[in-house]
Amino acid sequence: MEAIRPVGRTLLRDRAYEAIRDAIVAGEIEPGAVVRDADLAERLGLSRAPVREAFSRLVDEGLLESKPQSFTRVTPVVAADVRDAAAVVGAMHELVTRVAVPRLTAADLDVMRAANDRFAAAVTAGEVDLALRADDEVHDVLVRVSGNRAAAATVARYTPLIRRLERRRFGEGGNCRSAGLHERLIAACASGDTATAVDVTAEIWRSLADLVDEDPADDD
Repeated sequence: MEAIRPVGRTLLRDRAYEAIRDAIVAGEIEPGAVVRDADLAERLGLSRAPVREAFSRLVDEGLLESKPQSFTRVTPVVAADVRDAAAVVGAMHELVTRVAVPRLTAADLDVMRAANDRFAAAVTAGEVDLALRADDEVHDVLVRVSGNRAAAATVARYTPLIRRLERRRFGEGGNCRSAGLHERLIAACASGDTATAVDVTAEIWRSLADLVDEDPADDD
């Protein structure tokens, strides 16, 4: 039993973190909304302890802000914060692409192509959540194959800040310009052209920086 208890605690903490993070990114818990551990614990069917741990992690990652003995609330979408996160995440994706391209297998490329097909179909259908999930799947192949755990952790930490703005913009009818860029990225990967793959990756993240600059609801 001693070996089982830490696993259970970790799973509950992660379950709470992922559920609350996803609700914030999806806009189900809106910017400025006050969150309470007791309320969310009841909704998630958990005790308050893992929810408090999730709150602490989300504060550290910039999705929540907290004033002791006063409130915990969802942070606003601030353009400068999104821009900074995009710069960091983009740099990590360029790094993993440079390492991963020579290691990619035919199976890896098939996964990327299938994810991009789902991405394009979801964008056409206006399925924002499915599109963003498929977008992650395309790039996650390169992150995984690179084997760089530090880069993977950085991407996981800061991508939700970016996704909040992306989801809002797509939900407002904003255009997604990444399907064609994905095709170019996959083609470069398939031909083993590392330099071009890195260049296309940089272009993808520049397009996200443009999305920040175009946001009419900029809270910066």
